[in-house]
Amino acid sequence: MGDPKAFLNIPRQEAGYRPIHERITDFTQVEQTLNSHERKLQASRCMDCGVPFCHWACPLGNKDPEFQDALYKGKWQEAFRILMQTNDFPEFTGRICPALCEKSCVLKLSCDEPVTIRENEAAIAEAAFREGYIQPISPVRNGKRVAVIGAGPAGLSTAVRLNAKGYEVTIFDSKPHPGGLLRYGIPNFKLDKGVIDRRMKILEAEGIHFEMGVTVDVTQLPAGFDAYAICTGTPTARDLPIPGRDLKGIYFALEMLSQQNRILDGETFPKEALVNAKGKKVLVIGGGDTGSDCIGTSIRQGAVSVTQIEIMPQPPVGHNPATPWPQWPVVLKTTSSHEEGCTRRWSLASNHFIGKNGKVTGVEVEEVEWLPNPDGGRPVMKPTGKKEIIEADMVLLAMGFLKPQQPQFPEHVFVAGDAANGASLVVRALAHGRKVAQQIDDYLSKK
Repeated sequence: MGDPKAFLNIPRQEAGYRPIHERITDFTQVEQTLNSHERKLQASRCMDCGVPFCHWACPLGNKDPEFQDALYKGKWQEAFRILMQTNDFPEFTGRICPALCEKSCVLKLSCDEPVTIRENEAAIAEAAFREGYIQPISPVRNGKRVAVIGAGPAGLSTAVRLNAKGYEVTIFDSKPHPGGLLRYGIPNFKLDKGVIDRRMKILEAEGIHFEMGVTVDVTQLPAGFDAYAICTGTPTARDLPIPGRDLKGIYFALEMLSQQNRILDGETFPKEALVNAKGKKVLVIGGGDTGSDCIGTSIRQGAVSVTQIEIMPQPPVGHNPATPWPQWPVVLKTTSSHEEGCTRRWSLASNHFIGKNGKVTGVEVEEVEWLPNPDGGRPVMKPTGKKEIIEADMVLLAMGFLKPQQPQFPEHVFVAGDAANGASLVVRALAHGRKVAQQIDDYLSKK
């Protein structure tokens, strides 16, 4: 490292977000960036640990200390080369990854000021596009063909790795454009879709074929391929089957998020089909990232108020002794959307929806307690009897997704990402896509 003691006198500096009063009026990206000098200073804070826990924590195995050192020294192209050894889409993870690496950074564990690894990664990726470091490759074809079903993170990762090894890859997807959750689930204010389009042009130039708008039955796969990768994600959202669920105005989170992204992409919908929060009291049920995305989207659409409830108790701020490292720290997370204005509440279970003239007007909720399980494992939920009505004329269910049940596939069919493991992080889907691509290569190499 050029300056192994920089962490002692250079504090962590995040790029931060655009001003709230400005960003809630549009759907453009909320996160800002640092200039090159400040970014290099942030990279200098990496202390070149003897055991780099950041590398251990990253599902992709990114070599964080190595690319931080190159960035600090101003060797942007070398930093990008190191990053691309493990990560095919740093422009995605640099924007939306929850940065497991930073939660394991020694500077996080010692003084709660980890290196800005995620932001540095994004900066390197943007420099690579800006300076022309990214150029399409022209692999030597090996004569074998692979079909990838699903153009989400896992499918794209699988396709890129196999294409680089010389396979002729065709991606099938039911949606009009590739990206999966990246395009149809994550709001534009977190991931601008031009970032996806830019990368897809590279993939097409490298010879990957895209068959969009094509629905494939995984039990009747298209003929003519030597192997198949099923990368269809987790399409079924977890429902809330309580009385009143059939009232109008109750939607799954992705019904809103996907439609808003499609509208921004130029699609139109009839008025009666719009899932829009303008002028409404919105209740978001579910305290995770998807619920946060619903908050930001509702605010931008013009909601009168937004309330988010979570059945689990409120986690502590900063540090949680119940989840010490190397566990994921369960602490209070305040996103850019939360900062924009919403009421957040915890330990509330939903009993039934209330409606009038067939439309939802509120939800009866009940406070719950979480008690230690005498048998160990997940705590036991106990209703307290304290009930109240939360008024709402739009309810968004953001409670996660069900793990899909896959049929028994023949040996030349492989399953990757959320389709195999259940809903998880984009970075984990990318990592599993790389793993499955290697499995397919190993299988076909023996044929």
